[in-house]
Amino acid sequence: MPEVDERILVESKDAEGITESEVSNNAGRLLNVNMLLDTVKDKETRWNKNIRIDDWQDKAFVSGDVDVSVYGRVIEEKQIYTKSSDDEGGENIEKEESVEEIDIFKVGNNASRETDSRNVTISKTVDKVESINCVDDFHKRPSVKPEGVDEGYNSISEDKKKADNFLKLKLETEEILRKEALDRLASDNFRKGHKLFYYPEIVEPDRDIEIFFNRSFSTLKFEPDVIIMGAFNDWKWKSFAINLSKTQLNGDWWSCKVYVPREAYKIDFVFYNGNDVYENNDEQDFCITVEGGMDGFDFENFLLEEKRKEQEEVMRRKAERERQVEEQRRIEAEIVESEADRAQAKEEVAKRRGMLQELLKDAVTSFVNVWYIEPTEFGANDRVRLYYNRSSGPLSHAKDIWIHGGHNHWKDGLSIVSKLIKSESKDGDWCCADVVVPDQAVVLDWVFADGPPKQAVVYDNNLLQDFHAIVPKSIPGELYWVEEEQQIYKSLQAERRLREEALRAKAEKTVRLKEETKERTLKTFLLSQKHIIYTDPIDVHAGSTVTVFYNPANTVLKGKSEIWLRCSFNRWTHRMGLLPPQKMIPIENGSHLKATVKVPLDAYMMDFVFSEREDGGIFDNKNGMDYHVPVFGGVVKEPPMHIVHIAVEMAPIAKVGGLGDVVTSLSRAVQDMNHNVDIILPKYDCLKHSNVKDLQFHKSYSWGGTEIKVWTGKVEGVSVYFLEPQNGLFWVGCIYGRANDGERFGFFCHAALEFLLQSGFHPDIIHCHDWSSAPVAWLFKEHYMHYGLSKARVVFTIHNLEFGANLIRKAMEFSDKATTVSPTYAQEVSGNSAVAPYLFKFHGILNGIDPDIWDPYNDKFLPVPYTSENVVEGKRAAKEALQEKLGLEKSDLPLVGIITRLTHQKGIHLIKHAIWRTLERNGQVVLLGSAPDPRIQNDFVSLANQLHSSHGHRANLCLTYDEPLSHLIYAGADFILVPSIFEPCGLTQLTAMRYGSIPVVRKTGGLHDTVFDVDHDLERAQACGLEPNGFNFDGADGAGVDYALNRAISAWYDGREWFDSLCKRVMEQDWSWNRPALDYLELYHSARK
Repeated sequence: MPEVDERILVESKDAEGITESEVSNNAGRLLNVNMLLDTVKDKETRWNKNIRIDDWQDKAFVSGDVDVSVYGRVIEEKQIYTKSSDDEGGENIEKEESVEEIDIFKVGNNASRETDSRNVTISKTVDKVESINCVDDFHKRPSVKPEGVDEGYNSISEDKKKADNFLKLKLETEEILRKEALDRLASDNFRKGHKLFYYPEIVEPDRDIEIFFNRSFSTLKFEPDVIIMGAFNDWKWKSFAINLSKTQLNGDWWSCKVYVPREAYKIDFVFYNGNDVYENNDEQDFCITVEGGMDGFDFENFLLEEKRKEQEEVMRRKAERERQVEEQRRIEAEIVESEADRAQAKEEVAKRRGMLQELLKDAVTSFVNVWYIEPTEFGANDRVRLYYNRSSGPLSHAKDIWIHGGHNHWKDGLSIVSKLIKSESKDGDWCCADVVVPDQAVVLDWVFADGPPKQAVVYDNNLLQDFHAIVPKSIPGELYWVEEEQQIYKSLQAERRLREEALRAKAEKTVRLKEETKERTLKTFLLSQKHIIYTDPIDVHAGSTVTVFYNPANTVLKGKSEIWLRCSFNRWTHRMGLLPPQKMIPIENGSHLKATVKVPLDAYMMDFVFSEREDGGIFDNKNGMDYHVPVFGGVVKEPPMHIVHIAVEMAPIAKVGGLGDVVTSLSRAVQDMNHNVDIILPKYDCLKHSNVKDLQFHKSYSWGGTEIKVWTGKVEGVSVYFLEPQNGLFWVGCIYGRANDGERFGFFCHAALEFLLQSGFHPDIIHCHDWSSAPVAWLFKEHYMHYGLSKARVVFTIHNLEFGANLIRKAMEFSDKATTVSPTYAQEVSGNSAVAPYLFKFHGILNGIDPDIWDPYNDKFLPVPYTSENVVEGKRAAKEALQEKLGLEKSDLPLVGIITRLTHQKGIHLIKHAIWRTLERNGQVVLLGSAPDPRIQNDFVSLANQLHSSHGHRANLCLTYDEPLSHLIYAGADFILVPSIFEPCGLTQLTAMRYGSIPVVRKTGGLHDTVFDVDHDLERAQACGLEPNGFNFDGADGAGVDYALNRAISAWYDGREWFDSLCKRVMEQDWSWNRPALDYLELYHSARK
């Protein structure tokens, strides 16, 4: 018998009443049983017969209600290796080395490890095992290979019977041990007043356990029914409710079995009577720890993975429903369109039928002394000879006579063309031609001419009535018209489907281009911080591990001996909290440091700050904004913010300048990023109501003794609330220009905040704009922040500091964050007294343009739609259309476009100089714009007249506003000139690049931030993730304009291939709101910190 681990004897001494020899004997007997079972299993494997015997040892551990472990005792598996002896025998005896796996059952401590000195004995039934004789000899007996299959089968069957008997004895023994353990545990826990115990003591996942509850020690002691109600993992997983049954154990013990799922690390439960009486462990609930499975973190990840699968299934079902709805819509639309095609075919047939009847009235087979046809009876596809008396009409002196003919009222245009020859068989001035009657011809139509088509000069067209002849054998019957209708119907259907397919393909391409642009912009956004921070990979996905790279040389931590990364997720709100500080390590060949971070499955954003020490010190937190990197593919999405814009302009319904464009386009862009956006706007009597969808009355409220009516509607997909005070402040026919504008807009600001309060709104951000809604900032802080709108933060944007500086100064003071419309303009105004004290919260964020409004691929005002793929062809067609529309010479010359308000801010003296310079360089120039100052307007009228006289074929000044013409200029011009003296942002140069036109600008404000000179700004462009895209100049005189304009025109003349590639490049740059919206969202989040 193999040696038994001596630890068995040591551990078993805790069980009083069992001697070392008894333990040794009983353990040895069980050992022999297991050895024999293994032998049977080994023989079955070696014989490799068709009849398989299951792993009986494994069955013994899991079958029935018996668990090989004993509650309160330690079970240990010990690997014992023995080598079989080499028996002396015949040649048929196989020698092999057998490795036996032996399970040794040890008797250990009970659940509480406090077993008293009561006798613990092993039932005499165990002695039955002693009937096994010479197990060790059996194990060592050599295996003799049988001569036949039957002999081998009988041997295995006999061994299996023995194994069955041994297994039965083993299970009986274990059940006895189990019952004795339960009796002891019940007695111990009853004596100690414990309400419950469980079996086995070590609870593992994917197993059943028995829970025992003492009713007499609980609030349920008089209740006839006891039910366990529970779940797993802090009540987060798989709830259950099971009735308990009275047991035979001493004391009032009730029990049930509970399956522990593989995901469990804890069991939580209470007991109750099925109604309203509970035993919940003094409101603490009962719990049992599950060992050897998941921990809490693993379980959270498991739940997230399950949630991901659920979301994917929900999305799949949603997509399928949408597909089915779309398919049903398509079918219904097809039915409607098909019916319309059928109706149109019927209408067309009726029309043709009526026309044919009219023609038949006048149609003949000959006209005396003018023409006739032989033979007189003919039909479709017949060859006939047509005679014509040339002396009967205007062709009497023509050298040649031609027939230009068709059929059925010229249905298919020209289908008969032939030259007539002089008739040899007819006296007089007759000539003839042989022609084939067209298929389906009912009436022949023709004229005579002195030459073939496109070369004839003189015609005989029967006094403008043409000639018509009946085809006698082709007078259509009813069947003809039925077939004609069917043919027309099929033709209409085919044409419609081609149109629909073209529209569908165009729409799909538009969506694809927008998505590709968004992806490129996001990547540019992520790489824009690369000189300080970036990740590998750039696109961070939930559940992945990423490396964070940081360059302290470009931050306040420059020169620090250590850098520590502090990281969390979801804008510092993640369930894991702040990760432990991590010391960053240097990378090879660079100034960046790196650290590795595991991204959880429920992350949608990574958050970083950096410090000089593990315990803090100096921090780099990006000037209070923190560093953030978006995470893709997470099971949790970023919660939407609610942003409310309070503004006095909104494009296109109430637009005066760029402010209206920003309010609309920024709102749309942020809304497209799954946030909630509303706009509050005065209800002017001059609103463009045609651009408001679903305008309807919403409510009325009072403020300041005035009733204010509220209307709602959608503008460009954004929800708008229109406030209409009944005091008439906004019934004045204009937006600006009244002497009491300050009073009007001040009332509106207060009314807007009152509307939010009375309507129960709780926005995260209130965004106000320029001097006209600046009062919102301090009115909110003084009157509303502590009275119902405490959640909101105020963001204020300066669009133009030239107006309302005092109001802007006060708004800067009270706002939580402030912006202006470009970084360079922010620097230019940083010394202004309205701004200087608040630079710590002042940021420059570029404006963008709306890519749906300005889209050359879907622009209805252009002759040819185009993208960067066919920009050359598209712009060529647009230039030709523009030249034709404005009466310019149709020639391939460089064309400079100017689209502007004619004010001193826009550099009108530079505009005049540029017009003459362009003409000197043999270019063409087009100006579109008007001046609010009558003196400036009259000055440009005089210039327009002068140019019309001297350069009418190369210059045209349109001194008004014309929306369709502006689109055609953006597309048809080679260059767009923007020589502003100051320009906070500027949208003209951005729109120009959207249409592939090259901007020529003065370096100021947003013009400097968006136009990078092809000769001087390569590094500056690359730092922004871009390539050079235009021409710029300093100064504010003619020499500055000449420097940029001359280089631009020379580039056009000298390198057309290079210039065309530049047009393609600027079209592919993204100047939409994709990037600015990301910057504004970061600002909004920062304001809420």
